[in-house]
Amino acid sequence: MPAFVLAIATAAPASAQSVDAAALSLEDLLEVTVTGAAKYAQKQSEVAAAASVITRDEIKAFGWRTLDEALSSLPGIHTSYDRQYGSIGTRGIGLPGDYLTRVLVAVNGNRINDALYDGGTVGRDFPVDIDLVERIEFIGGPGGAVYGQNAMFGVVNIITRDGASLDGGEAAVAWKSRGNQREARISWGRRLENGVDAMFSVSGLRADGQTLNMAYPGAGPGGSDVAGRVAGQDGERDREFFARVARGAWSAEMASGKRRKDDPTASFFADALADGHYQRDAYSVMQVQYRQSYLNDRLEVLARAIYGRQRYDGIYRYSGVPNLARGESDWHGGELRLLHTGIAGHKLLFGAEWQRNSRIMQSNDDPTTVGIDTLIRGDGRRHGIYFQDEWQFADAWTSVVGLRADRSDVGGSQISPRLGLIWQAAPATTLKMLYGRAHRAPNAYERDYDDAVSQIANPGLDNEIVDTYELIADHRLGNGTSLRASLYRWRLDDIISLTTDAASGLTQYRSGQRIDARGIELSAARHWLSGVRLRGSVSFQDVTQAAGRELENSPRWLGRLNLIYPLPWHGLRLGYEYRFEGRRRTLDGAILDAYSLSHLNLSAEGWIRGMDLSLAVRNLFDRRYRHPGADSNWQDSFTQDGRAVLLKMDYRF
Repeated sequence: MPAFVLAIATAAPASAQSVDAAALSLEDLLEVTVTGAAKYAQKQSEVAAAASVITRDEIKAFGWRTLDEALSSLPGIHTSYDRQYGSIGTRGIGLPGDYLTRVLVAVNGNRINDALYDGGTVGRDFPVDIDLVERIEFIGGPGGAVYGQNAMFGVVNIITRDGASLDGGEAAVAWKSRGNQREARISWGRRLENGVDAMFSVSGLRADGQTLNMAYPGAGPGGSDVAGRVAGQDGERDREFFARVARGAWSAEMASGKRRKDDPTASFFADALADGHYQRDAYSVMQVQYRQSYLNDRLEVLARAIYGRQRYDGIYRYSGVPNLARGESDWHGGELRLLHTGIAGHKLLFGAEWQRNSRIMQSNDDPTTVGIDTLIRGDGRRHGIYFQDEWQFADAWTSVVGLRADRSDVGGSQISPRLGLIWQAAPATTLKMLYGRAHRAPNAYERDYDDAVSQIANPGLDNEIVDTYELIADHRLGNGTSLRASLYRWRLDDIISLTTDAASGLTQYRSGQRIDARGIELSAARHWLSGVRLRGSVSFQDVTQAAGRELENSPRWLGRLNLIYPLPWHGLRLGYEYRFEGRRRTLDGAILDAYSLSHLNLSAEGWIRGMDLSLAVRNLFDRRYRHPGADSNWQDSFTQDGRAVLLKMDYRF
């Protein structure tokens, strides 16, 4: 830990200017409400999981621009970037090329994992501008007892701002030095006199990209290596739209994003050093929701109707001939949830959820020929019912019993239980003993894609199932300090991974292997009334697969430190972030060195009325480090970005 961080943290002068969060009591700061764990509001001490919350004030203080940047500040989470997509690994599992299929991502409770790849999004392809996020909830461990499919290693629930919190217009612009990246946003929101709360926002990003030194092992004639400088092939474009309207018990919202990322890596073994490779993603998710209380607030009814749309296309050149790959999915569905608190000591949750995947399409085509070379169509449905009883059977004891039954066209029938015992050992100490199971059915890409050139289908894939045991201890000290220790063990059966078929020599997804893990997470947070906030964590995660082999892209050690420090000059505030990530193993068996990063963000409020300014330096000491590549890349690993400067201005009107 850098010495100067400890020095300024322990100083914590009472004269430092406080920030908005300092207006809250220490109790409020340490007990932020969580809604994503059980689908109803709970204090963190009541959640049957190791739940963490990132607030909007923290997002501003550290200058984060994507969800994965924010999530990587939490215990047990590490990031990966392959110059196409940003992703996260949780508790040691983040397989290269995995499209975040084992974490469920939701916006205001509406899941955005698509119907084709079953993947969540946490990078630039996430369809909501991070400036519109009120808080990020991360519930670690299995959430299958409430959410079903995909909630194996965590649930990320994004709570957005509403019209009342904006209370007018906002405009923002930002510029980042690396890649000449420019961002802009304009938003408006207000709660009107007739009770309607409305918010609308449009965002855009454009980046020229960097000139990179790239290597393509085996991409040349006769399997020779190719290397060179790649210019003009790392650009990025992104645009997003968000709207929300609510009145009384009713609300409706829409989030839509479209992103294009040029591809300097020649993914899927395309022509090395060739121009014109790109991947493009579009997401739209909508929901209409009704929430109302009955029986003197003893029964809460929530009903929602959802619609989602995902589109992917990419151009890859082979021997100079362009190849167009597409993937599309549409889905709709609904959920009915009842929360009953009329029985003393009990919170009873009942729910039913269904989803119809009306369109699943995959294609691969050489546009220079007539007809589509590969076209795979499908559809499907899934539905589930769930129940949970949170029972306080003694003054200091609460049990949590949950069960969900799911059925889908692909995964068949699955049962996901959750058991928890929570002991309030003392007013400041909570112990939680937890067990949970979650599952994931093979997605359409893993199961059905077959072009007879690079990959063959495998309709016999099994479901992945994870069982997790966890012991959590939370303790608070009287000086505004909170401590947490989490000890866990999980086992994942029938993991789906890409292998080579011996008969055809082509790649094929197969299941059957088992992964075992054990780990411990130690974290602490301290809040001063002056507005200074400090939190940090150390995580150890030991993840092995068959014959005790170390899992790929699974750092054994993680360290995190985050400091917010109001400076005593002109409303300035400093946000400092330190990250340590242990060595990682690549798919080819190489070991990538451990590394540490420092990020700095200096923000100013009130210099000009209605205007906030910030100056961020990412990778402050210009460290060189690498992340593992996927089995669809020429490269075994990718060099990550060096130092970058980000300037941002927000104006309220």
